[in-house]
Amino acid sequence: MELFTPQQIKNLNELELLVYQYIIEHPNTVPFMRIRELAAEAHVSTTTVLHFCKKVGCDGYAQFKWKLKEQAGSAQGSRLPDTLGELQNFLWKVGTPEYDAALDEAAGMIARAERVFLVGIGNSGSIAEYGARYLSNLGKFALGVTDPFYPITVTPNTTIAAVILSVSGETKQVLHLARQLKEKNAGLIAITCSDQSSAAKLSDITLPYYSSVHRVTTESYDLTSQMPALYLLEALARRVYNRLLE
Repeated sequence: MELFTPQQIKNLNELELLVYQYIIEHPNTVPFMRIRELAAEAHVSTTTVLHFCKKVGCDGYAQFKWKLKEQAGSAQGSRLPDTLGELQNFLWKVGTPEYDAALDEAAGMIARAERVFLVGIGNSGSIAEYGARYLSNLGKFALGVTDPFYPITVTPNTTIAAVILSVSGETKQVLHLARQLKEKNAGLIAITCSDQSSAAKLSDITLPYYSSVHRVTTESYDLTSQMPALYLLEALARRVYNRLLE
């Protein structure tokens, strides 16, 4: 059974998300750590770690470590599932009135902004650059930010909107940039797997797609489908374009 399903991540509280963040960044180290070591690295209590283990379907820390080690060991030879089922589920959720309203609200935020940033690194960085180009092609200039050390400089009283792209919603470098933008009173829109992630909680609007996170090889490369993120960016850009015509 896969660890860290979207529903499990959604049910984590703020402290448990710190444990999750550390684990996904160190998947090959955690199986060899004692519970006190993991708690210290994640800056939480051992009780929080145990609660985290329960929420991801394990009886205790020992079973969790075994499952994590087994998953990491078998990842290189595991087959990736077809994305059709996930896409169908995503498109069904996007078609709800609540999601449609969130898309409209996000499009309005971008249309009103004087400066627009799309932030992401890794695979999400490539999507951020594509989204910025797509928006610019439709008449709303946007800048893709894929460098975690990029200096965010804007003139005072400039209205800013930023789209935060992160599969897990827990990437430290992306969260650092998001906080910088937040300090400049930017409106933040998170496009991420979970509406309970750190990126989602930091943002004003969240557009979650609830896809399963897929990683293979011992290097834990991210192979999570980016098609939901692409769809959301194009849908946002088209709604922004229509607003600019009004």
